[in-house]
Amino acid sequence: MKISYLLLGMMVAVPSPAVAGAEFVARVIAVHEGDRLTIHHQGRKDMVYLRNVDCPELKQLYGKQAKHATAAYIANREVVVRELQQDRRGRMVADILLRDGRQVARELVKEGLAWVQPGGSSDQSLKDMEELARASGKGLWSDPNPVPPWQWKPTKPARHDR
Repeated sequence: MKISYLLLGMMVAVPSPAVAGAEFVARVIAVHEGDRLTIHHQGRKDMVYLRNVDCPELKQLYGKQAKHATAAYIANREVVVRELQQDRRGRMVADILLRDGRQVARELVKEGLAWVQPGGSSDQSLKDMEELARASGKGLWSDPNPVPPWQWKPTKPARHDR
């Protein structure tokens, strides 16, 4: 009996077996940022981050462009979701593919609208795409010193209580 409860607890702690690690089709119902969207599948909604990339925050330079590019690719469309799983921060991450097989994250990196997450990918071709976008001055790389989102802190106006 104790084993049954242990197994049940383990099943609740991970995404549905029909979803975790699998490949399935879902509809994108919202694009919140360049690398964050909400999908609808199997009667439920899930917020998902693009795996291995980090787009500028909306208030950063190129943040809105990254969101618009992602929306142009996938908003209100069916996509293929591959390997949906939790990252080390507890967020749901996945590879999101267009119907023609292209990965949205790779397209954003090529356009200079996303960084490859440090230590996030062993895919050398993704890193090469980032280097090519940097060398050609595409998107955020047109700035000589773009600040990655993991280092960026929004500046808030000083509050003066009177």
